[in-house]
Amino acid sequence: MPLIYTFPLNLVALTWFVAFLSTAPPTVRIIHSGHACNVEEERHTERVYTIREGETLELTCLVTGHPRPQIRWTKTAGSVSDRFQDSSVFNDTLHIAKIQRTQGGRYYCKAENGLGSPAIKSIRVDVYYLDNPVITVHQSIGEAKEQFYYERTVFLRCVANSNPPVRYSWHRGREVLTQGSDKGVEIYEPFFTQLQGETKILKLKNLRPQDYANYSCIASVRNVCGIPDRSVIFGLTNKTASPSIKLLVEDPIVVNPGQTVSLVCITTGGEPPPILTWVSSNDSLPQRSVVKGGTLTLPAITSDEAGVYSCVASNNVGNPAKKSTTIVVRALKKGRFWITPDPYHNDDNIQIGREVKISCQVEATPPEELTFSWLKNGRALRSSERMVITQTDPDISPGTTNLDIIDLKFTDFGTYTCVAALKGGGIPEISIDVNISSTTVPPSLTVPRGKSPLVAREGDTVELECLVSGKPKPIILWSRADKEAPMPDGSMQMESYDGVLRIVNVSREMTGSYRCQTSQYNGFNVKPREAVVELIVQYPPTVEPVHMEVRQGLGRPVVLTCRVLRAHPSRVLRFEWLLSNRLLHAGAFDQHKDETEYTIRSLNREGWGEYTCNVINEAGAGKCTFQVTGKAYPPEFYYDTYSPLWQYRPRVYGFKLQWTQMNPGAVDRIVAYRLGIRQVGLQRWWEQEIPVGDTIGKGELMTHNLTELIKPESYEVRLTPITRFGEGDSTVRIITYREFHCSFEEEPICMFTQDKNDDFDWTRHSAATRDTKYTPNTGPSADHTGSKQGFYMYIETSRPRKEGDQARLVSPFFNIAPKNPYGITNPPAYCFGFFYHMYGKHIGKLNAFLKQKGQMTLEAPVWSLSGNQGDRWKQAKVSIHPTSSFQVVLEGIRGPGIEGDIAIDDITLEEGECRDPPPSDSTFSAYIARRT
Repeated sequence: MPLIYTFPLNLVALTWFVAFLSTAPPTVRIIHSGHACNVEEERHTERVYTIREGETLELTCLVTGHPRPQIRWTKTAGSVSDRFQDSSVFNDTLHIAKIQRTQGGRYYCKAENGLGSPAIKSIRVDVYYLDNPVITVHQSIGEAKEQFYYERTVFLRCVANSNPPVRYSWHRGREVLTQGSDKGVEIYEPFFTQLQGETKILKLKNLRPQDYANYSCIASVRNVCGIPDRSVIFGLTNKTASPSIKLLVEDPIVVNPGQTVSLVCITTGGEPPPILTWVSSNDSLPQRSVVKGGTLTLPAITSDEAGVYSCVASNNVGNPAKKSTTIVVRALKKGRFWITPDPYHNDDNIQIGREVKISCQVEATPPEELTFSWLKNGRALRSSERMVITQTDPDISPGTTNLDIIDLKFTDFGTYTCVAALKGGGIPEISIDVNISSTTVPPSLTVPRGKSPLVAREGDTVELECLVSGKPKPIILWSRADKEAPMPDGSMQMESYDGVLRIVNVSREMTGSYRCQTSQYNGFNVKPREAVVELIVQYPPTVEPVHMEVRQGLGRPVVLTCRVLRAHPSRVLRFEWLLSNRLLHAGAFDQHKDETEYTIRSLNREGWGEYTCNVINEAGAGKCTFQVTGKAYPPEFYYDTYSPLWQYRPRVYGFKLQWTQMNPGAVDRIVAYRLGIRQVGLQRWWEQEIPVGDTIGKGELMTHNLTELIKPESYEVRLTPITRFGEGDSTVRIITYREFHCSFEEEPICMFTQDKNDDFDWTRHSAATRDTKYTPNTGPSADHTGSKQGFYMYIETSRPRKEGDQARLVSPFFNIAPKNPYGITNPPAYCFGFFYHMYGKHIGKLNAFLKQKGQMTLEAPVWSLSGNQGDRWKQAKVSIHPTSSFQVVLEGIRGPGIEGDIAIDDITLEEGECRDPPPSDSTFSAYIARRT
């Protein structure tokens, strides 16, 4: 348990402020960190985040709104199989380490707090990569002769998987090959093929001696994301040839299970030497297989490992060579029999003087090795006029033999045995005994008395039973009779040898009719007998709510309602209400209603606790649980203030903590808040109680100033409401120290706003998207860092603007230390800095103002500059000394012509005096620094 301490009085100032704050729907924007190569705008509507494969993707969703919105990340437009594990991430920051190419696509951040429509922003992640290129060599089939490359035209094709599209270049030795540089060489422009993607082809026409050389293909994506070029070399000689191979095995290979099989593949041609691989028709080679060179060994082979095995040779010249063989594993399985009565009489019984046929069937591999023999009472039986032995056409009924007994006599009664074997032995025989006697009768099916309908409770183990008589007893097949639905094991039909279908943990969905039916196998080949068993599954009432928290103050009424959704039997017998296992009320359920209520007329302290409503039928009870409590809801921290920090001494900062109370009227009046704070990474909590004087209204914004926080440490803050019930639910947030910095990379532009009383607005742009058609010789060609994709703010001075027009950009409010917290009389100092670009012969003026809270008009600027300063970014810094919450205002004034665009970028606000102000320039107008 963490240590709890009481705050020293000087740690947290007891400043307390309450104002009304209305709720606000969510807004959202996405910022990026991690290892981005580039972030750019496409067509002004789509943000694209470029990253190299294997780097770390990190996207953060910044939201505003009150109450604090819930955030959810989702992904679409990528590989369907490559989603988040649960299709979403419920965190502010999306972090993907070692990102793969399949994880590219569009990522959405959705924020919602129940007010208005959810706010959604998206960014497309483009993953860049470059694989090693591969050269393949080809020759037209019509030109191919015995000697593959003797005075013939050859094509060298280069392929590399990449994003963005790859550029190819060819070299012969150290010589760069270009179209037209050699009459014997043609270079085809890249074209796209479905199998190989974008390819680049080098054509060598009628090979010459100098064409036998080392050819290099260099694939390049122009060093985007720092991806280096990749290359591959192919040596073309007069011996270059496509591969050829030979299998030193028979086809097919017939083996017994348990044998070790070795397949040997050798190369008989090909230059460069081909690489040999083995593949199987079973998708992959068996786990126990061993590949060494061109030899594939399958130890202790099983029937499951039978199939086609192929040796493939490839050397990137021509087409790969492939030779295959089939491995057949000998086996006998699934022996069955059936008895067919005389088909010329409408009688299913076996009778003296009539014909009867016994059929025997097995599955054999290979089928051509299958042999049958028949025995009677253990003695070999040969085909005769009355005992006709035949083998069924394998196309009609494979692996089947028949024994036809013509004109059945009493002496024919006995046990007949069908013996199945494979030629050559090595596999155990299958023997099937069939008894023919006066007791051999066709089957019948009945349902035992009292077994249908069968009533069971959900979760029980049930046995559905059909009595089967007859000799021999056939296999019973169970299926659903009332609908096309799978059986409990997932199949459409289940087999039973004793006529019983056993279902473990029966569920309500299994209610219905089940058909039992005789199979023709291991019995009579007659019309199937069948019967139906009804299964009724009873289950306790399903109720709502299963669990519900009810928050209420003392002396107020509380109504608890438990509703029945479904039950079987639907006739509910009774209900009972309990408080902590103490019976409060019980009775019979009203059959005309689907709910029961319990009312607390006036809640007292003994009334807090867990209430249970049991709704009971023959199958059991459904339970509604209500937790009645006077616990207050958690407070909700207010995040919409851009920078609720202030600094007034070195190494120390303060923070304005702001929150509203969720549903303050739901419980008794909140009398205080318990404030806990600890430095992140430490265990010790400091605590203090903040009293509350009046009743808190819904939406009231409460403020408490934290002081003596040490820079640059972060702090965890916990806030807990207190009523006469006791402590309520807590809310925790992290306070992080940060200086103000705005680079205008995001659309909300750091909560800067356009002045509504000026003549025109500042414009957010990047050099990559800005249209300079009408404004040549002015404005920046990149942001201050040199990036053409980076953003900045500028004033566009083209028509209809006229000389003297003003555009003002106003910062958000910045808080300063509370007045005189510890006897401080001097106002704090801040260094306001920014980069500016003032290039063009018609440049007007750029002013910076300090505007304090309550100030209606702008006073003299704290910094000012006019005239052409050259085509470069320069930095300005000025110290300011506000005495209250303040804003900074940047004003651009149009000069006498259209070549007068002024740009600003990377605005900062730091604690303390400016230490290294930029040097003065003789072309500058003197700037004015004024202490306020």
